[in-house]
Amino acid sequence: MSDQAKFPHAAFKAYDIRGVVPTALNADFARQLGLGLAARAHACGVTTMVVGRDGRLSSPELAGALQQGMREGGINTIDVGEVPTPLVYFAAYTLKTGSGVAVTGSHNPPEYNGFKMMMGGQTLHGDAILGLRDEVAAGPATAATAGTASVVDILTPYLARVLGDIKLSRPMKIAIDCGNGVAAAVAPALFRGLGCEVTELFCTVDGTFPNHHPDPADPHNLEDLIRCVQSTDCEIGLAFDGDGDRLGVVTKSGQIIWPDRQLILYARDVLQRCPGETIIYDVKCSRHVAEQVRAAGGKPLMWQTGHSLIKAKLAETGAPLAGEMSGHVFFKERWFGFDDGLYTGARLLEILSRDANPSAVLEALPQGVSTPELKLEMREGEPHALVKRLQDEGVFTGAQEIFKIDGLRADYADGFGLARASNTTPVVVLRFEGDTPEALERIKAVFRAQLLALAPSAQLPF
Repeated sequence: MSDQAKFPHAAFKAYDIRGVVPTALNADFARQLGLGLAARAHACGVTTMVVGRDGRLSSPELAGALQQGMREGGINTIDVGEVPTPLVYFAAYTLKTGSGVAVTGSHNPPEYNGFKMMMGGQTLHGDAILGLRDEVAAGPATAATAGTASVVDILTPYLARVLGDIKLSRPMKIAIDCGNGVAAAVAPALFRGLGCEVTELFCTVDGTFPNHHPDPADPHNLEDLIRCVQSTDCEIGLAFDGDGDRLGVVTKSGQIIWPDRQLILYARDVLQRCPGETIIYDVKCSRHVAEQVRAAGGKPLMWQTGHSLIKAKLAETGAPLAGEMSGHVFFKERWFGFDDGLYTGARLLEILSRDANPSAVLEALPQGVSTPELKLEMREGEPHALVKRLQDEGVFTGAQEIFKIDGLRADYADGFGLARASNTTPVVVLRFEGDTPEALERIKAVFRAQLLALAPSAQLPF
């Protein structure tokens, strides 16, 4: 970009590129990013890249400019149109490019957009994204020979692949809430194709998100779905985030089944066919995940939070399944190992359709008394420094095990506490769980004392 002062350095995050349109991200930037990715592709021996986009108002322009830059850099582009992020991954695998970009702001507010990137079969994250930032800022050159452009329908083969893989034991009545996100372009057809009777909520793609924010991690965004399931003959409700890679689940009684509890159900199912295999979960998940994986004959493996990091660990270990508290679930058994809220929802229904009362199955999954994610807001740079001191100086008497792979997690006989620095915003993320309310309060008190000893002026959110 001609004016380095305007280059959006801060938009390059740990797992993706994200920023406000048009101040941080615009067509000029997207073209430059395309050129930078083309240079990276040549270095990796990649000749063709897939591009898809979500339903945000700015996505068509950004996706067009991105592909223009890629072609000017000598890379062929395959445009798969307006599709959920998982379908971009699906295209990268099935069209044998191993490389692609989803233009998406995920669950961020409407004025945001972003880019999730895959190169040579690996999701770009961490240092790879920072390196790309420097390459794009330097102004990559165009190639002597431009790449070609093509358009491919990926929805038809995606539906055929999922519907060929998953069979329900009986028809089910479900409600789905797409929150006007791009999952609406796929979900109704997918679940009707599975034989479900589907009640649709906000299943029109609308980048202004006029009804509620497409983020099932926030309980407020599930209120419409809960009301629908409770007031109709629907058996359960499924909700999808803004780009369709995360799933929310609610039962007939209105209970929200958080992703770590869902993971227990998926693990039990997968381990029947993959006995003794490793199941990966992130540091924010309940202690019950590890306990239940062991009980089902599997090997639990705790890992760092972040969809890119989990995917990398999945590839490294050959595990058949991984999941994280945020709602990203990764099936390698029968699938490709990428996070896909739509496919996850289909796998959930396959399991639940074997029972006459799906809500009872979900509500019987073990759970402790837990807090949601709590966020201690700090200035840029402070969260990582505080968490490092907590790792080095914190005293957690009585903890059975201390994990430092991602922040500090202390596991007790009756609960756990976690403090980790977010990789996307300047906050310390905290989460606590206890077998009883008393255990929960005791563990919170330990963390409160340790944090305040290191940061006496901190405004703790608990």
